[in-house]
Amino acid sequence: MAIPASVYRKGVIIAAVSMLTLCMAAIAIIVWFNRYLETPVIASSEQAAGDIVFTIEPGSGMNQIAAELTVESGLKWPGLYSLWVRYLGLDRQIQAGEYRIEQNMTPREIVDLFISGKHIQYPVQFIEGWTVDQALAALWATDTVEATLQGLSHDEIKERLGITFPALEGSFFPDTYFHTRGTTDQQILRQASNRLTTLLNEAWQERAENLPLNSPWDAMILASVIEREAGNHAEKADIAGVFVRRLQQGMRLQSDPTVIYGMGERYQGNIRRQDLREETPWNTYRINGLPPTPIALAGYESIVAALHPADGDSLYFVSRGDGSHQFSATLEAHNKAVNQYIRNQNDSQ
Repeated sequence: MAIPASVYRKGVIIAAVSMLTLCMAAIAIIVWFNRYLETPVIASSEQAAGDIVFTIEPGSGMNQIAAELTVESGLKWPGLYSLWVRYLGLDRQIQAGEYRIEQNMTPREIVDLFISGKHIQYPVQFIEGWTVDQALAALWATDTVEATLQGLSHDEIKERLGITFPALEGSFFPDTYFHTRGTTDQQILRQASNRLTTLLNEAWQERAENLPLNSPWDAMILASVIEREAGNHAEKADIAGVFVRRLQQGMRLQSDPTVIYGMGERYQGNIRRQDLREETPWNTYRINGLPPTPIALAGYESIVAALHPADGDSLYFVSRGDGSHQFSATLEAHNKAVNQYIRNQNDSQ
């Protein structure tokens, strides 16, 4: 029996209306979901008032990640979010690690962050003029660094790191090194040592002529003494000039910081006459030439100064007490400067 035309038209209209309703519903869902993906998860959250440190452990599934985001950042609809990420295959691109979810980040930006692998970077700083023991202490006091070398001697650490310099002292470049949580002390120290090796070798290739230095290591030793002597960065080349001229003329360096380094923990803030007379490998009042090792971490300016000393005739310098120095060409002029500035410093105390 044929379907009446009126019934057929009515069925077509109903089907069209249903299809239109479904299309409108689908469009509404798409619009709503896109708005959801672009709506910040933290701004309206009661769970957090600022940035969040979020950790994805190795092997974490997307459902687990979404559930933790809900707890820590206030992400809504975690199941739907997880389904969307997995449907697009983005879950396979997410990298484990520690991330900083910033205020006002959206769900779409969060998954982009997890895919980028831009983990939180923490700083550890090695200061110019520090000894290697001070640098190691700072490194091991950083809770984001995994300590694997504590308790080892300098020689053992040097061997473990594969450092080819004659000593561990002075073998690291002073700078700020950024790392992710769980980075080992070995990784950071290798980076600092490799950086020093590169910079030192490059500077050595461009050194001034006729220097009384036989190797980049000699330059490193001299640079460390300059680093400890120079309170004023602008004077580093002048101090280098004094030391280079003394070496060329067979004079002893007579640098107080080398005495202090040789005293080690016995140094209590003052150098006595008996300290100047004490025989230590680093006491440049008693030894000829350079100390056997650097006495500190030397920065790039000190390395450059050692390899490009300032011209002049000064053979002596004394602290003025304000971070600068008085330079003299003769012992007579130096003694007058010592009397003047040391007396002024004593009178001001």
